[in-house]
Amino acid sequence: MKPKILVTRAVFPEIIDLLVQHFEIESNQGDRIYTESELIAKLRGKIGVFTTPSERISAAVMAANRQLKAICNMAVGFNNIDLEAATRAGIMVTNTPEVLNQTTADFAWALMLAAARRVTESEHWLRAGQWQQWRFDTFLGADVHGATLGILGMGRIGQAIARRSLGFDMRVLYHNRSRLPAGQEAQANSATLVSKEELLRSADHLILVLPYSPQTHHAIGAAELALMKPGATLVNIARGGIVDDVALIAALRERRIAAAGLDVFENEPRFNPDFLTLPNVVLTPHIASASESTRRAMAYCAAENLIAALSSAQPPNLLNPEFRR
Repeated sequence: MKPKILVTRAVFPEIIDLLVQHFEIESNQGDRIYTESELIAKLRGKIGVFTTPSERISAAVMAANRQLKAICNMAVGFNNIDLEAATRAGIMVTNTPEVLNQTTADFAWALMLAAARRVTESEHWLRAGQWQQWRFDTFLGADVHGATLGILGMGRIGQAIARRSLGFDMRVLYHNRSRLPAGQEAQANSATLVSKEELLRSADHLILVLPYSPQTHHAIGAAELALMKPGATLVNIARGGIVDDVALIAALRERRIAAAGLDVFENEPRFNPDFLTLPNVVLTPHIASASESTRRAMAYCAAENLIAALSSAQPPNLLNPEFRR
């Protein structure tokens, strides 16, 4: 008899075809987001679960399903999973790093360019029939070429973003928990490590790429926004909660920074509706990794993690090293 697993959200049919070769599957192809009580019920008798960031795998969910052996998340982030509780319960947890780095870096640039050059704001104005004549000062924005790019969080995605700045002749500053090796700094367009305060004061365009944790909650709040240049832009492709959205809305409304590009929000998808009242913000629904090839790669990675975790093989992207075989 095959071991039983749960696939919590809709996924590509070929991923189901791959998993069914190894497991008896209960699959949520109807794609309704389960409540915590529903997750507890759905996981009964399952030893593995294929998750996405929309499901909260809490300590309570795990405590109610002590047979669970593996939680494999189709995302690089894993703040939807209580990793400490999983480790205490003897449950392996994996994510899908690397496969989305380049696509996410591309999207960070899309948001930065759109925010700096007022693409969304000007398109809405055009669609509303406001364009009657050319003017020298219509939607004047900020240059990206020759500007200072600030990156908060210089992991793989941050470094990929920095490498792209070479073609724009940008100066790159970054703040990170630790300094990159000199060779990696050189490859990242000679990026320079600075304090968080200097990064905020100096960046013309600031991109947030740090992971979410209790320590990074509201890493960008009113005090941090006050340090930024009035003409600066801010891009968040990391996680909601890293930015204090209420403080950001106030800074954008009062033009204390010029613009923002946001792919993630606090309490998403129920984001703060005040964002919709602001012309100087580009809003997208958490799609930074959403190219077809990358999402397929993420799904395959999560599936392979689950297959390995529930066999004798080592899961390639294990997040709790206590369980390395």
